[in-house]
Amino acid sequence: MIQYPAWQTLHPAPYELGESPFWHPQEQLLYWVDISGKKILRAQCDGGALQAWDMPSEPGCIAPVLGGGLVVALRHGVFRARTWGGVLDPVVELPYDPATVRANDGKCDALGRFWVGTIDEPKASHAAALFSIDARQSGTASVKRQAGGALTGNGLAWAPDNCTVYWADTPDHTVHTWDYSLDANTLSAHRTFLQFAPKPAGWAFQDDSYQGRPDGAAVDVAGNYWVSMFEGARVCQFAPNSALLSQHAVPAQCPTMPCFGGPDLKTLFITTARHGRSPAELALYPESGCVFSMRVDIAGLAVSFYCTA
Repeated sequence: MIQYPAWQTLHPAPYELGESPFWHPQEQLLYWVDISGKKILRAQCDGGALQAWDMPSEPGCIAPVLGGGLVVALRHGVFRARTWGGVLDPVVELPYDPATVRANDGKCDALGRFWVGTIDEPKASHAAALFSIDARQSGTASVKRQAGGALTGNGLAWAPDNCTVYWADTPDHTVHTWDYSLDANTLSAHRTFLQFAPKPAGWAFQDDSYQGRPDGAAVDVAGNYWVSMFEGARVCQFAPNSALLSQHAVPAQCPTMPCFGGPDLKTLFITTARHGRSPAELALYPESGCVFSMRVDIAGLAVSFYCTA
């Protein structure tokens, strides 16, 4: 087994498809989901007790709610849970066919709207899209389609000044960016932020010439974009001008999403996947599916909370 001294394992129990981690500042807990395992998880960062909550369908992403609880994007709709393990109250159904599309990467913007990207599971019609859900007014939550034409929506993040939004299409190996108006909730001036080389034909996991493809992401206080490179066994840090600043090998072939946490927000957590990976790969990376952490020099942005009327 390869050694990675910079990384600590949060908990020894691996899960199938870790995603959507966030650090809860009041509870001092890390939350994340196991999409394939249909669970929401939370744990202390010092190796303390881990709690798992079974979901009725795949949870693509979660976010904390101002006033308590979670907002959860499941395959068949968006729900609010007022307490851990409590009732899932319907918020809204998103305009897609859950037989072929499900919720994936997402998080809240600085004003408390919940943004949810989706995944086109057959990878046949570019049906994945990005939606924002605004529940700050009384009555039914409003849904706005922000972007689309993708296969797997990932890599959602905002710059510290909230004037730029990032969104990735993982199979296309592309990270997109737009100018963003936080108050108007509008995107403009689309451009490509990062374009990675495609996966080589016949690639095997031992071939480290493949850099991977962009999965989940987070932004630090300096505006740098940290992105997990699925099948690339690394997380990369890019400057706002797209320059590569650093890359860090991860103890799993398939890192899925980073977030910043700990009391000073200088602990980088990263979720990983083991679902569908080969026995040979799992023998080399036996902790695939675990959450890892390492200390970094620049603090990350704190999680934004979902706001309701």
